[in-house]
Amino acid sequence: MTGKKDSKLFVVTIALLAVYLFWGGTYLGMKIAIESMPPFIMAGARFFLAGSILFLIGRWKGAALPSAAEWRGAGIVGALLLLGGNGVVAWAQLKVPSAIASLLIATVPLWILVFNWIGGSKEKPTTGVMGGILFGLAGIAVLVVHPERTGNQGIDTIGILALLFASICWAVGSLYSRHAKLPSSPVMATALQMIIGGSLLGIASLFLDDWTKLHISEITLRSWIAFGYLVGFGSIVAYTSYIWLLKNAEPSLVSTYAYVNPIVAVFLGWLIADEQLTSQTLIAAVMIIAAVAIITMFQKKRPGATQTIVRKEKGKLQVHK
Repeated sequence: MTGKKDSKLFVVTIALLAVYLFWGGTYLGMKIAIESMPPFIMAGARFFLAGSILFLIGRWKGAALPSAAEWRGAGIVGALLLLGGNGVVAWAQLKVPSAIASLLIATVPLWILVFNWIGGSKEKPTTGVMGGILFGLAGIAVLVVHPERTGNQGIDTIGILALLFASICWAVGSLYSRHAKLPSSPVMATALQMIIGGSLLGIASLFLDDWTKLHISEITLRSWIAFGYLVGFGSIVAYTSYIWLLKNAEPSLVSTYAYVNPIVAVFLGWLIADEQLTSQTLIAAVMIIAAVAIITMFQKKRPGATQTIVRKEKGKLQVHK
């Protein structure tokens, strides 16, 4: 019995590391991929390819073909999470460092709580949760007010606002997905969202002048490697690990990815991309990550409280990196 527990603990540890490291690395991966790939084309191809692979995996594991209503529900979720969320993040990283992007996207749990409360949820935030929300908003203000320059790249105000818009889209998509009609198979539900989201990103690229900037012969090897990383490790391996963890580990443990990912992203941006962090950025990082940790802690303490950072309801998952 002890051997089985030790074995499961080992697998849980490996799966958590995969989610921590691979999802944390997606911000830098996007930054490198868009060096020579237009952002919306890159994001669209990434999710369409990953979604197609997951669709085949889902069918191989016995998932039923989705109905028209399930395609429609997945389409709305995919539009919010991947077009309004991930596509905008990729575009914003033309203007801001990957570390800043990861920190602002870490505010998704904060926005979920805010919009859930505004929407009339019977579960009102506790004093601790409200304190975490206000502390997180203060952390955002530290980034937005009087932006400093990081290395050779300015922390562009438009880029920051775009990232806030992306995090809000993720939050709204997450809330909507709780009630949307989606396939019961988590893998199939995610596959549909990625396929439709990827297609919408491709359509959006037609109106954003991306195709005139696409030159296949000029795409660098490092951008291709980053793209492969995003598809294979960011969208398939890490997500599969995440699904497995939801079934085999405590939700409170799995939810720690929300404040570990930004730490990984900030470190990788500094180590690999030579992103020099200012004192303002470091202070904001501590405040935002601490806010997410506070929210997670106080949500966990509430009996029967909904886990808003990591949630699985009838196969509906709403976190896509």
